[in-house]
Order: sequence, then C-alpha cells, then structure tokens
Amino acid sequence: MPSPVSFFQAFWFWLKLGFISFGGPAGQIAILHQELVEHRRWLSERRFLHALNYCMVLPGPEAQQLVTYIGWLMHKRWGGVVAGALFVLPSLLILIVLSWVSIAFGEVPWVAALFFGIKPAVTAIVMQAAHRIGSRALKNRVLWAIAAASFVAIFALDVPFPLIVGLAAGAGYVGGRMSPSTFQTGGGHGAAHASYGPALIDDHTPTPAHAHFSFVGLAQVLVAGAVLWVVPMGVLCAVFGWTHDFTQMAWFFTKAALLTFGGAYAVLPYVYQGAVSQFGWVTPTQMMDGLALGETTPGPLIMVVAFVAFVGGYVKALLGPESLFAAGALAACLVTWFTFLPSFIFILAGGPLVESTHRNLTFTAPLTAITAAVVGVVLNLALFFAYHLLWPEGFTGSLDVRSSLIAIGATVALFHFKRPVMEVIALCALVGLSAQLIPL
Repeated sequence: MPSPVSFFQAFWFWLKLGFISFGGPAGQIAILHQELVEHRRWLSERRFLHALNYCMVLPGPEAQQLVTYIGWLMHKRWGGVVAGALFVLPSLLILIVLSWVSIAFGEVPWVAALFFGIKPAVTAIVMQAAHRIGSRALKNRVLWAIAAASFVAIFALDVPFPLIVGLAAGAGYVGGRMSPSTFQTGGGHGAAHASYGPALIDDHTPTPAHAHFSFVGLAQVLVAGAVLWVVPMGVLCAVFGWTHDFTQMAWFFTKAALLTFGGAYAVLPYVYQGAVSQFGWVTPTQMMDGLALGETTPGPLIMVVAFVAFVGGYVKALLGPESLFAAGALAACLVTWFTFLPSFIFILAGGPLVESTHRNLTFTAPLTAITAAVVGVVLNLALFFAYHLLWPEGFTGSLDVRSSLIAIGATVALFHFKRPVMEVIALCALVGLSAQLIPL
C-alpha cells in the first residue's frame, strides 16, 4: 500500500506536472495515468477511468478537469483548486513570455528550429496516447466497434464531436441494459484486472466524507462561482465599458469555455472566427503561430487563448503605447481566468454526484461507451498531426524527410524503449535545432 499523500506533497507534484504536461490532452492524460495509477498508485485504474469519463463529457479542457477532480478527491476543494490552477499557471507564464518574444522581436530562428523538432515528438506522443487509452478502454468487440464508428464519423463524415458523444452515450445506455458485462467500466472484466497494486483510493475504497453530495455544498460552489465571474466582469464594465476589448475578451472566452465539448480542437474554429474575423485581435498567421506554441508548451492546448489575448492587448495598445507588455499580460490573465473558471465549477459541483455513481452501471455504461468513442477521435487527431507534419504542402507536395525521421525516432523511443515523454521532447528539440541551424 502506498504511503498517504499530504497536501504539500501533492502540491509539489501538481507544480511539477504543470511544467511537464506536454502532448495536448491525450498526451497529458497518458502522463497522468502513468504517474498516478501506475507509479504512485494514488488511485486505481477503475476510479481513474470513471473520473476521466466524466471529464470527457464536460465542456472545457478534460486533462485540467481530471487533475482538478483528483486533487479534490484527495484533498477537498482547496486540493482541487490548487491542482487545477498549477496545471495552468506554468503554461500561462511561459506563453506570456513567448508571446512577447514573438510579437516584439519577430521570427527567432533558434525557436523555430526547436519547434521543428518538437512537432514530430508531439505527433508520436498523441499516437502513443491513442494506443494507451485504447488498450485500457477497448476490452471487447462492442467497444472496438464504437471506437471504429467514432473514427469513421469524424474522419470521413465530419460529424461534430458533441453528436458523437451523444450517440456513444445512447449506445452505452442501451447496451448497459441489454449486456451489462460489456459496458462495465473499462470494458467488462478488463478494468478489474488492470491493477498496478493497491491504491490509496482503490476500487472499493469508500467515498471520502467531503465527496458526498449535499445541496448545501452544491449551493456553496454555485454561489462562489457566480461571484468569481460577476465581480471581475462588473469591474471590467465599470472601468472600461462593455464594448472595450478587455470586456469583450472576457465575455467571448466565457462563451468559448462553455462550447469546448471535445477539447481545444473542437472550439478552435469558433476562436479563430471571433479572434481573427470578428474582433481582429490576431491575424491568421499569428493564430497559427499561437497554435504551434500551444502544441509545444506544457499545459492545456486551449491555452492558445492566452496567446490570442496577449497579442490583441499588445497590438491594440489597450493600456496606452507606453504599456504594451502590461496590456498583453493583463489580457492573457483575464482570458485565462474566464476560460477556466467554468471548469472548476463543473468539477467541484458535479464531483460528488459522479462519486456516488462509480458502482452504478446506469451511469457508468454511457461513460464507458464515450471513452471508447474518444479513442477514435484521438486516433483521428494523431493522423491529422501526422498529415500536416509529413506533407506540409499536401499530398501533392513532397514528403518532409527530416520530420519523418524525427517522428519515427520519437515513436520508437516511446513505444519500444519506453522513454519518458519529457526526455523524448527534449531530445527531439535538440535534433530539430541541429537539423535546421547546422548546414549539411
């Protein structure tokens, strides 16, 4: 049995995680599973998947919500707040600095060279994540069929992700009533046998007292969340007015946070349309640069919104021409606040309800089917990355041989040699630097 984990021990782990959580949501969930289920054994496979299933159906960044959920389950509300905040803060600080370098100093060759090596590593990480999640969740033919149908739906038919989630949940609900063993968490008997030893929060560990549902607790979370949204929004309206860019950023990204079913990639078209076409905060080229930074820095991919806000605040000189950096940094912090606040409310308000259902097949069967569907979506994302990485000009153009070789090396390192994600990213970055800057 692993030793009990104090609040401060957890604090230092969550801080470390904020700096190493590369690879987008799929890679981050893989890191969480490896660290918390396999190595540290803070919670069991079944409890991990149950929490993950809930986060998958929420709008917002699922990896950050999963971290918040686990922090809350272990150390009450403050544990959840600290875990979720530390998952985001390193990324925010890094993106503010990189955004400033990008907009103030233009193209930096050595940074571009590092990104050249990191992108193939990210592609390999997403491929590994699809394999890891699939190997845990797809334990029978029915779940494999749901994953395959999900992949075809999003890859070939361009079906919206929320519709895929709804159809998978419906299939799980019906299937759970017709064949309960097929839709047990993790796919029937598979989850019960996927054990890495006793865990602090094991399959049959009683729900902690603070995690029991109560109407008083629910009301406290909802009131606190409302206050934390209304007060800063009211201050922005009073100081700058409703039509000011700061206020419009806060309102726009609040809406974006409530529309991000399926993760950052599902909401990027909405953010692109608003930030580029409607408000003119960034140009199309800058939006692509922001996405590249989001892909290659730790933290949730949706943190690309911090780049968008920084550039908008800086370029528009929202605090005057003498305070360009301050305007960009304030915009990035505001947008981060309004983007992630709903996620904390969803977890702290809904967590007790979810904990009360982890042995109830009526609730877990739809969530198990959703996890299977997500495997197909993650595989589609991996192929999307691979296509744009290896054929940057499309199939009519030439294959990028150097990126291909780096991607193959990263894949071998992850799958065959089982090297840590951070190590693979660092090595690929150095290879990219050498390939781009050292003449052959």
